Amino acid sequence: MKNNPASQPIDTVNRITSIDILRGFALLGILVMNIQSFSMPGAAYLNPTAYGDLAGLNLYTWLVSHIFADQKFMSIFSMLFGAGVCVFAERAAAKTGYSAALHYRRTFWLLLFGLIHAYALWYGDILVAYALCGFWVYLFRNRSAKALLITGMIFASVSSIFYLMTGFSMDHFPADATAQIIQAWSPDQELLNAEIAAYQGSWLQQMPFRSAEAFFLQSFVFLSVFVWRAGGMMLIGMALYKWGILSAGKNARFYWKMLVVNAALGLAIIIIGLTRNFEQNFSMEYSMYIGSQFNYWGSIFMAMAYVALVLLIIQGKVLVSLQHRLSAVGRTAFSNYILQTVICTLIFYGHGLGLFGEVQRYQQILIVIAIWILQLWIAPLWLARYRFGPLEWVWRSLTYWKRQPMKRLDG
Repeated sequence: MKNNPASQPIDTVNRITSIDILRGFALLGILVMNIQSFSMPGAAYLNPTAYGDLAGLNLYTWLVSHIFADQKFMSIFSMLFGAGVCVFAERAAAKTGYSAALHYRRTFWLLLFGLIHAYALWYGDILVAYALCGFWVYLFRNRSAKALLITGMIFASVSSIFYLMTGFSMDHFPADATAQIIQAWSPDQELLNAEIAAYQGSWLQQMPFRSAEAFFLQSFVFLSVFVWRAGGMMLIGMALYKWGILSAGKNARFYWKMLVVNAALGLAIIIIGLTRNFEQNFSMEYSMYIGSQFNYWGSIFMAMAYVALVLLIIQGKVLVSLQHRLSAVGRTAFSNYILQTVICTLIFYGHGLGLFGEVQRYQQILIVIAIWILQLWIAPLWLARYRFGPLEWVWRSLTYWKRQPMKRLDG
């Protein structure tokens, strides 16, 4: 195939380092929440009282995870995905005057990878949702930053309005419908035992549960939450990119103000919601719908605060070694995301150690820290010899329909 000048990936020199660092930071943070889905029955992710002990270290672990991690890092990752759409489109268009064909080919392959990941490895995959959103957020790439911010907030509001309307109308639900929702929110022991037995079983025994959960996330949950929340955050990320915020283009005073204001708002909203959920004993009628909205919105402010904090660290040239390692993780985010799945499923599922349902929340965090150390260590070593992560290389080769050079010439 003829070598088209547009059919070349972004090289190391032209990368935006701050975005790579933010992406690495977000990817590692996401595991704090994802490990709950890897290691415990699915209901325990949203309802901490659904399974396991919630006292002592386990309670403190859940509180810290909820306040500082739940939806925060995924929000950052979604914003960076939106910014990445802009970067990719701008650089392809600068070379040839067009970008749509490459973008849609790239997004198609991401969708395919996500489907394989969801049905073969782990139902909690986010790549399918990102690819589906990527098909339409691309159409907004040329809007002004202000328009993108407003549109993104409107999109994020849709899911929130749906949840609030559902919560306020619960009293009018048929009794059998309410009972089914309660069963999903707080499964009885028989259902919990069946899920635990499946994931402690062989890969084939896991398949019915994994497939059903994956399809539910990719259909109902996507249409009611992900397309609005993730898509909205992608549009907001595009706005932040166009304003030069994500590339550390603002002064330190701007980022300090961004940090303090967003952290104050985010923490206040989340803690108020947390208090009310405990007062309601995490009842489905309140916590699943109305009670969930405090963290839904508070996490957006906290994500903004985290972005500001990381960019201040970058500007201040502190923790330089950690920045280098986070950048390497960010540059190989696709590979590292799947690596997290491989490691965790080997620990918790039956084709590995089979510890599903047996690891307490505080012990899960110890595993998270061990995986962080591994990924922060291995990613720079890999990039010292290779231009891309292994899955990034496959993705790029398929996107540009040409085998990409893998080894670094200076490695």
